[in-house]
Amino acid sequence: MALDVESGKKSTEDLLEMFNEFEHQEVEADNITPVNMNLKELYDTQIQTPGLRWRLNFLNKSLGSLRKGDFGFIFARPETGKTTFLASEVTHMVSQTDGHVLWFNNEEQGTKVGIRVFQAALGLNTGELFNSPEAKQMRYEELTGNRIVILDFEDSSSKSRIESVLKQYNPALIIFDQIDKIRGFKGERNDLELKQIYQWAREIAKAYAPVIAVSQASGEAEGKLFLTMDMVDGSKTAKQGEADWILGIGKEQDNTSRTRYFNISKNKLIGDADTSPDLRHGSSQVLIKPEIARYEDI
Repeated sequence: MALDVESGKKSTEDLLEMFNEFEHQEVEADNITPVNMNLKELYDTQIQTPGLRWRLNFLNKSLGSLRKGDFGFIFARPETGKTTFLASEVTHMVSQTDGHVLWFNNEEQGTKVGIRVFQAALGLNTGELFNSPEAKQMRYEELTGNRIVILDFEDSSSKSRIESVLKQYNPALIIFDQIDKIRGFKGERNDLELKQIYQWAREIAKAYAPVIAVSQASGEAEGKLFLTMDMVDGSKTAKQGEADWILGIGKEQDNTSRTRYFNISKNKLIGDADTSPDLRHGSSQVLIKPEIARYEDI
């Protein structure tokens, strides 16, 4: 219409008339569903009925299940074990659902991630994994239903590409590793652009399935054991404000140490019937076993 006005095919009055029609249209409310304010049903659906439970009992006791609408992220310094954490938990969660786990990977090579997923699912080291690979493949498919989909983007993933993939699947869980590299957002400052990314991830969680994202810790977290949310890289408030939960993973300066230090710096999740209120913002030491891509409680 604007182009027609510019070329003289339409008048300004025609344009204003069209705007006036839009202004007085009734708003459709069909897609707005009110919350069911039945207390028993709220308890049954949000607490009594579990969502996706963690492999680590500490996270079950502190965060509780992940359910549709939940968005949170882990953050740590490089080479701390973020991908191993994802592989360990994802291979445990996939057996609890019939849906797919969509893993959007724009960090390390997707083939390396794939091997870690096999290791975590089967609890085997590399030598054991590639001994009789046909049998290991069958066992992996029995355990996971072959429903962990690793989407390896050579370049940084774009918002539109991710949204198109989400529409093709029925995801039960969505992973963004690393979320800060997703493109398609604009902001006057870097922290405002990051805020848009994290707001979008929250909307994805509401529309499709729970979202676990991965972010980096800033330099001040180097050598720190229990990381706090002010150590999240690139933002002091914007990213943190959009998340329902935030888990920092710290480690000692000694790279041979297998101890990792968990600190939950934010937790707005409802939890489960067995969740402990004392651990909602708790800390714990855990054990990493990189040879089988798993974390274990101590």
